[in-house]
Amino acid sequence: MNYRHAYHAGNHADVLKHWVLTRCIALLQKKPAPMAYVDTHAGIGLYDLQGEEAVKTGEWQEGIARIWASPHPLLAEYLHAVRELNDDDELRYYPGSPELARCLTRSQDHLYLNEKHPEDGQLLKENMRIDRRVSVHIGEGWHVPRALLPTEEKRLLMLIDPPFEEGNELQRCTQALEETLARMRQAIVCIWYPVKDIAQLRSFYNSLQRGSAPKLLRIELYVDEPSDSSRLNGSGLIICNPPWGLEDELKQLLPWLAETLQSGKGGWRLDWLITE
Repeated sequence: MNYRHAYHAGNHADVLKHWVLTRCIALLQKKPAPMAYVDTHAGIGLYDLQGEEAVKTGEWQEGIARIWASPHPLLAEYLHAVRELNDDDELRYYPGSPELARCLTRSQDHLYLNEKHPEDGQLLKENMRIDRRVSVHIGEGWHVPRALLPTEEKRLLMLIDPPFEEGNELQRCTQALEETLARMRQAIVCIWYPVKDIAQLRSFYNSLQRGSAPKLLRIELYVDEPSDSSRLNGSGLIICNPPWGLEDELKQLLPWLAETLQSGKGGWRLDWLITE
């Protein structure tokens, strides 16, 4: 699977991932202490939905476009961040996770962004150059926990969102989580993954349950039945140490998202892989 962000910006997987990211940031901000946001596979940070890549797939039409005009109340902050990039309420530009985090974090917070591909990394630097709170690194995303942690800030929100171009990336997600927790035990870590190969996902869940995480919340959204492993019929997030209140919000939003974004028989799952 090739999941370069520019081709898929604003699709159903982005809607789920970025709304959850928005809520994690908001819930962390209930306390004044600074937080660090770390993005291991950041992409370029900002996407043109009328650009060549997005037009080629048109995936955003079945994602962000469906909720743009008639949103659920719980999507307000997320959509506000998207609207900040667009004029006259016209949907053209879409924020990747780095821009979303930059928009929603406070003056005392710090962002550490990493992108492996040199050209994308340079674009990310250009897109983030106006904000002195942001540090951009170009290198292997799997090295981030060892290279950047622990952060000076005691509270950490990390997004692990690899491109899934190689067959071992679910295993590497598990390893990255373990390395993060070894350095910052209370870190909130969000792992995004495609719902495609169900047998492979079962192995992923089992490996996570054998790990050292204190709490793991599983979130999955399906736009069609996850029976065809050649298609992205859904996506998921594993959240380690989810902030209090997120589970209740997900219970309210996931049924609405599944119905709104479905292309066939939509559905959702919300449960705990590890509870305290």
